[in-house]
Amino acid sequence: MKYIVTLVIFFCLFFLTTPSSAGIYRYVDERGVIHFTNCPRDPKFKLYIRESKEDVGDENHSSSSVSYIRDSNQYDSLISELSKKYQVDFAVIKAMIRAESGFDPLAISRKGAKGLMQLMPETALRMNVSNIFNPRENMEGGVRYFKYLLSLFNDDLRLSLAAYNAGENVVAELRSIPPYRETVDYVKKVLSYYQSYRP
Repeated sequence: MKYIVTLVIFFCLFFLTTPSSAGIYRYVDERGVIHFTNCPRDPKFKLYIRESKEDVGDENHSSSSVSYIRDSNQYDSLISELSKKYQVDFAVIKAMIRAESGFDPLAISRKGAKGLMQLMPETALRMNVSNIFNPRENMEGGVRYFKYLLSLFNDDLRLSLAAYNAGENVVAELRSIPPYRETVDYVKKVLSYYQSYRP
């Protein structure tokens, strides 16, 4: 009998302390303060955003194995034009395109993000992009959307990049980069490319 009780306690402790699926958990305390965690140790925390191996941080981002890069300079004049039009740093735009599609205008992610800046169909619609595979339209839609994110996050480059990858709502809720491996890696990758493209 003692063995059975011990076994039951062990299983209860294991399942209470280890989430069955990764994600972000939320708890609102008696003062109305919202607490987030990805490792809940208290049953008060409830699953807020589910995360799976297939779609972690993959709202807009293409496969992490981007390697096309046929000619990284072929879009420079268009990037320069849109950089001036939307007041977004040339090096940031170019770094994002490299991370998103490897400069492949026909790139499609597992989630259905398309083109140079890996626009989701909903985002393309919001940004008035009619031909998502047209380099000019795709890039302009992506830059316009990123400009919106920069405004939303007070020109915080890291948060804006995270929002471009994982979605603006989760970043707005957390006010930080979501703990998704792909999103964290994406931000690091873009910032690295950004440094290499800066004059």
